[in-house]
Amino acid sequence: MQEQHLFEYAVIRVVPRVEREEFVNVGIIVFCTSKRFLEVVFELNASRLRALSPDLDLDEVAAYLQALKHICEGKKEGGTIAGLPAASRFRWLTATRSTIVQASKVHPGLCLDPKQTLDKLFEQLVKQ
Repeated sequence: MQEQHLFEYAVIRVVPRVEREEFVNVGIIVFCTSKRFLEVVFELNASRLRALSPDLDLDEVAAYLQALKHICEGKKEGGTIAGLPAASRFRWLTATRSTIVQASKVHPGLCLDPKQTLDKLFEQLVKQ
């Protein structure tokens, strides 16, 4: 029997008009300490986002999501936060915010492979 690993994840959401609290799920971030895994995957669905906010600047949202990816990967393009340990980066990325790109509450689980889990969550919570 394969060993299961504790992981945490959050859904990345775009909230075009924060005051309306409407959102579109655009990504997933997964953190698994025991596998030294921290990764985010996202996809912008322009038609869904335009339905909530026709004037939304998709390039700006894409740049913000790319910055999250740089931080997640620990790349220098992610700035000072990217230099923190993975657990601290995950906590920073999933902290409560009142901005156009937000994370859901963090949810725990057990997995065999965090990459497969990331892909499965992305399919279930973003693509459908």
